[in-house]
Amino acid sequence: MGEIRKAVQFDRTGNPSDVVEVVNLETSPVGPGDALIEVDAATINPSHLLTLQGDYGIQPDLPAVPGAEGIGTIKEIGKEVSNFQVGDLVMIPPYTGTWRQQVVVPADRIVVKFPSTGDAVQMAMLMANPPTAWLLLKTVIDLQPGDWVIQNAANSAVGQYVMQLGKIYGFHTVNVMRRDNLNEFVEEASGDVCVVGGAGLSERVKTATNNAEIRLAIDAIAGESTQHLAECLTENGTIANYGLLSGSPCQLSPNEIIFRNISLRGVWLTQWLRGRDSTAEIRKTVYDELRSYIVDGRLHVRVDATYPLDQVKNAVAHAMRDGRNGKVVLLPNA
Repeated sequence: MGEIRKAVQFDRTGNPSDVVEVVNLETSPVGPGDALIEVDAATINPSHLLTLQGDYGIQPDLPAVPGAEGIGTIKEIGKEVSNFQVGDLVMIPPYTGTWRQQVVVPADRIVVKFPSTGDAVQMAMLMANPPTAWLLLKTVIDLQPGDWVIQNAANSAVGQYVMQLGKIYGFHTVNVMRRDNLNEFVEEASGDVCVVGGAGLSERVKTATNNAEIRLAIDAIAGESTQHLAECLTENGTIANYGLLSGSPCQLSPNEIIFRNISLRGVWLTQWLRGRDSTAEIRKTVYDELRSYIVDGRLHVRVDATYPLDQVKNAVAHAMRDGRNGKVVLLPNA
């Protein structure tokens, strides 16, 4: 028999803060190849909110524990586990339901171990947003140092990582925001230019970049924002869409597609994690690189608030607020 520990669970989809409940769950027994992880920090990401709404690309069988990202300390290992030991701080494998106090996972699915010291909240964010930013910058087109990239939703976690990775790789970023007065935020995140989105974006971008040639646009919003980004690109440019914050389909004029050869493609981390265009060795190499940047502080995002598990409804409602500039993180064993 496993321990009875707290976990968040949902048995229906709908308004995220309404459908989540804190329950007592029995932790699974630790098998010969398993590791028991006590969850130190677990993030609340847009994909988790979409899952609670029933709108994500993959939906679990219900009832389910939400959360696909977190960091934890190994408390017990099976007799066949030799590459980890009790006390190791590790990234919890994706899609295991991290909004809980304890989780048992196959040890061979654990790919990242962290140093015992450092900011656990920042390290907890490694699984999803940093590799998404890496995919957007490194796999869509062949960018070279000195190239410009434009992105919307730049104050999101992915947006902050895009700015910081851009600086590491030598790229310049134009960062589109929904409101003014975020120049300091962009500067803190290592971005180059901050502009307000909406109609007339291309003219503002030309002025801010001195007519720089931009071949890649990163779109988290969709809707009419996709067209606004297209107008900022040079001929033969590419838009990489990875989100639909507007709730509307991507809008792209035939003039952009036909006469300027602007292309639109999707980027989804889940496909990469499943092995599309990647191998286990490539994924480990990428995660090792990104881990090193988080540990040395070159990758970091603002945190708006942390919550204990018992306040998950408040935490989810906070994560859904407009105008938020930081992540919301659960501390299940706080």
